[in-house]
Amino acid sequence: MTIDVTALRAHFPSLESGLAFFDGPGGTQTPREVADAIAATLTGPLSNRGGVSPSERNAERAVTDFRAAYADLLNVPADGIVHGRSATQLTYDFSRHLAKTWRAGDEIVVSRLDHDSNVRPWLQAAERAGVAVRWIEIDPETTELDLGSYERALTSRTRLVAVTAASNVLGTKPPLRRIADRAHDVGALVYVDGVHYAAHHLVDVPALGADLFVCSPYKFLGPHCGVLAAAPDLLGTLRPDKLLPSPDTVPERFEFGTLPYEILAGATAAVDFLAGADPGPGAGRRDRLTHSLDALHAHERSLRTRLQDGLRALGDALTLHSKAADRTPTLLMTLEGRDAREAQAHLAARGVVAPAGSFYAYEPFTALKIENPALRVGLAPYNTADDVDRCLEGLASFLSTGVGR
Repeated sequence: MTIDVTALRAHFPSLESGLAFFDGPGGTQTPREVADAIAATLTGPLSNRGGVSPSERNAERAVTDFRAAYADLLNVPADGIVHGRSATQLTYDFSRHLAKTWRAGDEIVVSRLDHDSNVRPWLQAAERAGVAVRWIEIDPETTELDLGSYERALTSRTRLVAVTAASNVLGTKPPLRRIADRAHDVGALVYVDGVHYAAHHLVDVPALGADLFVCSPYKFLGPHCGVLAAAPDLLGTLRPDKLLPSPDTVPERFEFGTLPYEILAGATAAVDFLAGADPGPGAGRRDRLTHSLDALHAHERSLRTRLQDGLRALGDALTLHSKAADRTPTLLMTLEGRDAREAQAHLAARGVVAPAGSFYAYEPFTALKIENPALRVGLAPYNTADDVDRCLEGLASFLSTGVGR
């Protein structure tokens, strides 16, 4: 399975700019097919959902197709797919829904590895509900989760474990199934931030052991929105605050207001684009996704090796913080005595987009004592070996000058 990267890149109008994009963890570039699907849905005709007029049926089809596409992508039933404006919004919503089930004396567990969107909503919900919070710590030597601290945090009173499937800054992928199995042993639910993970792996929510899993299509070539996946039976046990006339069925009761049909169509097109990148012989979309994503992610891993080797060759002037044995093709680094924002500007002047900051990863930066900002270089399916070499040359140039001292 080898991806024809040149053919793949031809679908991305933004790549005609000549820029080399390494900001995929913050949002990928978008293929023409996704934009076309959004435009076609908007210009319809389009009305609110229904089954009478063509415009109503177009809206209904956008919703049905979206749920079917993300059911295939995440391996859950279609009525377990919830749309949201973002993963952060969905996590805030479900923190409120789940907190209704918590009682005095209950506890939740959160992780130092996580993006703040899978930390702060739970801390705030726990404070309102009078629920204790326990932490899974990071081993600073390996940038892995400290599973000993997890065992100490987990008790018979634990009601929820919130943990990432992959760190958006370090790339670390914790042993999610092991974490989930232990949570289930004590009767806790597992809420997984899969935003970064879903950009670099074919997701199988049941196999991961996640009870609730969130991701963001704009991290894997789609438009800006969020998706939550869960078993419909579990969703049926949760009662959100909602408008009286709005649907009370699952998953509609978790989606507030009129859905953005054009965004749903674009998100569906992103899944179909991924499935068609290298579809193999499979007839079903899940089979085609499996084949395509294996090839795309093998390409990313190859580029990560090239990038890592080049970064290590730059010597002690650069500290690479991404150390975990199992991780995504995303690398976080600090530059000895240099300002990462200056490095970002230096790279940008050479047509390389690699951002500096803390990327909402408050807990990892604090736990690892990483000074803000740091430089993050993340690979996406459309990156090339030439892109990687341009990035390395730009960093070498920066480090050899007085810029930012």
